[in-house]
Amino acid sequence: MQQHPNPLSPIPSSANALVGKRIKHPRIAEVMSELEALIYPGSQDSTLIVCGPTGAGKTTLARYMVEAAVERAAIDMEQNAGTIPAIFVEAPSSGEDEFSWRLFYQQILAELGDDLDAPKAAYGIDVHSGRMVRPRGAGGNSLAALRTAAERGLEERNVQFLVVDEAAHIIHQTRNSHKLEIHLDTLKSLVNKCGTQMVLVGSYDLYPLMSLSGQLARRHHVLHFQRYRQDKPEDVRAFVACLNAFEKMLPDLWGGELTRYAEALQENTLGCIGTLSSVLVRAARFAKADGRWSTEALRRALLTEAQRDRILTEILEGEEAINPGLTRIMRKPPRQSSATSGRNAA
Repeated sequence: MQQHPNPLSPIPSSANALVGKRIKHPRIAEVMSELEALIYPGSQDSTLIVCGPTGAGKTTLARYMVEAAVERAAIDMEQNAGTIPAIFVEAPSSGEDEFSWRLFYQQILAELGDDLDAPKAAYGIDVHSGRMVRPRGAGGNSLAALRTAAERGLEERNVQFLVVDEAAHIIHQTRNSHKLEIHLDTLKSLVNKCGTQMVLVGSYDLYPLMSLSGQLARRHHVLHFQRYRQDKPEDVRAFVACLNAFEKMLPDLWGGELTRYAEALQENTLGCIGTLSSVLVRAARFAKADGRWSTEALRRALLTEAQRDRILTEILEGEEAINPGLTRIMRKPPRQSSATSGRNAA
């Protein structure tokens, strides 16, 4: 097979250049704008839910949201060193049968800069004397004590919103719907006491939360983080722009050839930028191992048909649930493309 006309040397330093790179593409900007409009003191939407396909870039969105909040609050943070406008945590997946609230509160306290080694106590107010007391049996770092410390920290730090990534872990580690509703009531209670809004970020698995109860549905608002679809010209243009951005990160490696495979890459990654990033990282590492760039390196980096079909099924089911009127891209038989057919770069 004919190789890239200008094989690169050396490739090793280029292979890791894409790792951890983020692109603030149009879909992220759109959802950020919606979130910023809905996050404000006294909002009736105590919890906002951002759900979308796996690999769409939801974690990147979450981190950009927190970074943007910190930038906006720069002056306030200078005047009050204790202010933290927003924090990011990941819902823990501990391997236990039930969701670990202990780990969850510990993550919040760590992001607030709390000394986790210092003992926590669940203090309360004596109804007779009006004095603050420590209830009997509330040992240091009990679950109640950690919850109290998290509440106090969020309030004292003036945290405007708390982003919980991979929030579907709360669902996956809950045995029944009644217990899940209790978990969500716990989250609602936490944000209500602190005046902090919560942003739950995750896959389409989050959307069924709306059907648990009318009270939960009323207090939650769902934002759809969509993929870039092949049947929408504006989405195709946006996807190509993202591909161009990745190409500019490693111009010597791709040699201006990457965008030739835009259609094949959008079809294979289902228009999900996070998945595209993973594919390109693998392609760069394969090129490193081979010692030169080739179309074969890109082909080997693509999702398999089984992987793509499974992800597509989840996407179509999620899109239908969240927006029944959304035009679907139905399954199509694999077609020959420049990347999948092995056609070489000129």
